[in-house]
This record gives sequence, structure tokens and C-alpha cells, in this order.
Amino acid sequence: MSATKAELRATILAARRALPAHEHDAEAHALARHSTTFIAPDETVCAYVPVGSEPGSSELVDSLHARGVRVLLPVARYDSAGIPQPLQWGEYRPGELVEGRFGLREPKGPWSPPETIAVATTLLIPALAVDRSGVRLGRGAGFYDRSLRSIARSARLVAVVRDDELVDRLPAEPHDVSMTHALTPQRGLVGLGTAPERE
Repeated sequence: MSATKAELRATILAARRALPAHEHDAEAHALARHSTTFIAPDETVCAYVPVGSEPGSSELVDSLHARGVRVLLPVARYDSAGIPQPLQWGEYRPGELVEGRFGLREPKGPWSPPETIAVATTLLIPALAVDRSGVRLGRGAGFYDRSLRSIARSARLVAVVRDDELVDRLPAEPHDVSMTHALTPQRGLVGLGTAPERE
């Protein structure tokens, strides 16, 4: 019997928390380095600042910003009924992030509406795992599921994961939006589904 999403999340989070700090930092540096190979200075990228044991670090968004890439970061909010809303977006400016909900680092307001996601040519998306067909395992809140419906058809959807979090198969649901690529520390940008693989 295959593991449930909850079981997979627990297993992956435990493995991430057990990773020694020096290995996490080395992987974060590799992810930042790989990003320069497929994101051009004139692009607009939706990214995020990793927290806790998530792969990566602020080095990635700092390096993109330093190269002239326009970096938009997500702002997560619930409505009055406690339902996750589509992500809003704010321009990344080094040194100006504030602490948001869930321990996230987010830009100061004012923020742009959810439809702003459509201007991004590449989206770097947090994931616990992704499979070779593009199914992404997130934390389950649904912020990205609600947001990715507005992307440009040509946009690259890149799940940022550790190498062993790129797996053969994950449980899928009808509302899932498929990733086009994975970004891993050792392999760099990996094409998923029918997307070309760049290694």
C-alpha cells in the first residue's frame, strides 16, 4: 500500500530536519548557482525565501536580484472564514523583508494582486517532493493551488527540492497544477513530464 500525503509529508519533514547545517548550506549554495543557468537578467520571477529546513536560502533571491532579475515574493493570507486566498505578490528589495504568518519572510506592502503572477516567466515554488510527471507535494494549505491558475501558459513552474525528493510517483488530485521542472542541488534544472531536461 502506498503512503498517504500526510505520511509522505511527515517523512520528508523529518529527513529535512535531520540534515546537518553544513549540508543544508552547501545545497542552498548549489541551488543559487544553478538558478543563474536558466534565469536571465531581464526576467520576472516569482520566488520565495525558504524558512527552517526548506531547501535553499536567501542567497538565491539575492543572487537573482543582484543580476537584475525582477523578483516577486508571495504574501499568504486567509479570508475571514479561514480559507486560504490566492497569493498576493510584493517586489523583493534586500534588507526590507518583514516577518509574516507561518514564520515566512515577506515584502512590505503595498502588494500586487494575485493576477500579477501572470507576468512571471519562471516560478520557483516550494515543495516537499515532486514526481517525474510533475505532481507536486506541498504542505497542504492550498495557497499555490489557488494561485497557479493565473500563470502564463509559457511559464516554467519549478519545484525546488532536495535530490532525493524528486521521486518516481506521488499521489495526484484533480486540482493539482503540474510542475514543468524540478530544481535540485546536484542535478540542477530537471525537466518533468514532457518538458525538456537541462542537466
